Amino acid sequence: MESKNAEWVAKHLVMAGRLLDEDPELAFQHALAASRRGGRMAPVREAVGLTAYAAGHYGEALREFRTFRRISGSNEHLPVMADCERGLGRPDRALELTRSEDAESLDSAGKVELAIVASGARSDLQQFDAAVAALEIPQLDRNRAFSYSPRLFRAYADALDAASRADEAQQWRRQAAVAENALGVGEFAEPEILDLVGEEPEPAGRPLQDSRAPEQDHAGAGAAEQADTGEAAPSEAEPADADEAGPSDGEAAPVVDSASDEPSEDKDAPAPIEAEEKDAPSTAHTLDSRDDDR
Repeated sequence: MESKNAEWVAKHLVMAGRLLDEDPELAFQHALAASRRGGRMAPVREAVGLTAYAAGHYGEALREFRTFRRISGSNEHLPVMADCERGLGRPDRALELTRSEDAESLDSAGKVELAIVASGARSDLQQFDAAVAALEIPQLDRNRAFSYSPRLFRAYADALDAASRADEAQQWRRQAAVAENALGVGEFAEPEILDLVGEEPEPAGRPLQDSRAPEQDHAGAGAAEQADTGEAAPSEAEPADADEAGPSDGEAAPVVDSASDEPSEDKDAPAPIEAEEKDAPSTAHTLDSRDDDR
């Protein structure tokens, strides 16, 4: 009998996972069906909470996440719980969760999600400067890109817009696109840590890195000498000998960005990117786009 129950629960959980993005309400119903026979299992309560959240049933989601935390002892869904409080029209309670001791146990990705929720809660309270400050966390580094960086950069840009700092917001949106392009969204199973090296002043006051070789500053002089002899100067983006120019193991491999090699009409072009050695950051469940729109 237990094997039949396990099979029943497993089938409904599989369907809930398949339908989560396409039909959240139906996914929620499948998760509820699984909970009728497997309600004492933490993964089942987690599935009910996630599908309820996706379907907009914030009260049910909050209850299920509390049960999941009690059974498993995990605080990984604390950002979603805080966002459920926002969905229920209780931004003050959301802020209480973001300031709780449990928040300290989250990994970097979880802390980013929690900061985004805290910023949204501040915006709900019309505290726009505080919404900006809530996102100024150590992970907000425009010179390095993790899997959560594009989302964090865009949330910060939205908060800057709401605080009437449109110019800075535009810079962060461009940097979000640069980070997204460098990470190759959906391409890396374990996202790389990347350096985002730029020419623009950084709004939050963090110094930019410059990994260009000193010889590049004299590229113009070299081109002039080539012109005097009638020979064409080799392209900086495409070395004459690709085997010799390729980076060795452990060295940074530049991502080609035409905006950084040639003059452009856009003086605020996004910063070029260099990749470092892989160091897969931990990930957290991604909140829906409702956070970015608030």
